[in-house]
Amino acid sequence: MTDFSRTRDMFDLPKGVIYLDGNSLGPLPRAATDRMAHRLQNEWGQMLITGWNKAGWFIEPRKVGDRVGKLIGAPAGSVVMGDTLSIKVHQALASALALRPDRRVILSDSGNFPSDLYMAQGIIDTLNQDHRLETPNPTDVLDRIDTDVAVVMVTEVDYRSGRRHDMAAIVERAHQKGALVIWDLAHSAGAVPVDVTAIPADFAVGCTYKFLNGGPGAPAFIYVRPDLAENCRPALSGWMGHESPFAFDLDYRAGSGIDRMRCGTPPVLALAALDAALDVWDDVDMNDLRARSIELSQQFIDGVLARCPDLTLYSPSDPHQRGSQVSFAFQHGYAAIQALIDRGVIGDFRAPNIMRFGITPLYINDTDIAAAIDIIADVMNAHAWDDPKYQNRAAVT
Repeated sequence: MTDFSRTRDMFDLPKGVIYLDGNSLGPLPRAATDRMAHRLQNEWGQMLITGWNKAGWFIEPRKVGDRVGKLIGAPAGSVVMGDTLSIKVHQALASALALRPDRRVILSDSGNFPSDLYMAQGIIDTLNQDHRLETPNPTDVLDRIDTDVAVVMVTEVDYRSGRRHDMAAIVERAHQKGALVIWDLAHSAGAVPVDVTAIPADFAVGCTYKFLNGGPGAPAFIYVRPDLAENCRPALSGWMGHESPFAFDLDYRAGSGIDRMRCGTPPVLALAALDAALDVWDDVDMNDLRARSIELSQQFIDGVLARCPDLTLYSPSDPHQRGSQVSFAFQHGYAAIQALIDRGVIGDFRAPNIMRFGITPLYINDTDIAAAIDIIADVMNAHAWDDPKYQNRAAVT
């Protein structure tokens, strides 16, 4: 059994704070501070440019990629790190469309994270080949998959509600109809058990600053099914994805397999923090984590609904249909979240009226949940959110 008291001790959590926003930005792993200091002082400081070889900076996107790969069921050599999630979505989508040149439909859903949809719209405009993006209700995606669809691009866990797609069913239907699937794991990796090989997914992408705790701006990852990788044509043909980057040839030749999904120079400092964060997972069983997440989430839901009649559960009530977050709808949700943050309970807000709370067993326990319920009930029932100081929205919500 996973010892979650051990993992809790591996984080540097501020005193007096109950952190329920790990679904948006994970807290600082203690090991990341020393790892970053080592990279800054001993590697960059002392090795200077020789660190690319001596410290292994150049190969780190693959090494760290393999560590992430273990958490999502990917074989070694099929995941690479770098860039942002939006860039990785662009790479996966452009490659998938090139593999289905006779089809014109990109199928997503109306609950997908907007950046994924923006990437699709941008590619459609750039290609100018009559592709179209369709975004049905999330519950209608499975029935919409037909032989017109080139790519199904969905995020498994809805960023607002926490609702989970049935990825196995979607992939099976897509493959039956000859379509490819891009699986966005932004709210899945580190939150729920994932197995891209068993599904089997064609492409998977995700960020690492949420449940994987890699820090703000941590690099994204991309997985390509190994038998597809050699035939993928990366639309963003950056020099690090070249067959021989340091030959400095003027023509682009894609590297082998997943390496062609490298783009620009890797974020060496950020990779050090992420690598340290991944140490937390060495002795974590994802099935234990999932079971604990469901227990804590149910405790949270039951307590809040019993004491806060103004809040409406926005997440699925069935724990198996939601990820590791709980959302409530409330007309004054933004102000309520600010009032909670003032009292040491950190969640976040998503337009138009959603209060989001991440339930992360790595560092959240029953005592935290009980205390958070007390504070939420106090804020809601005392109408503390009605204070004018909580009404003005900041740039980041």
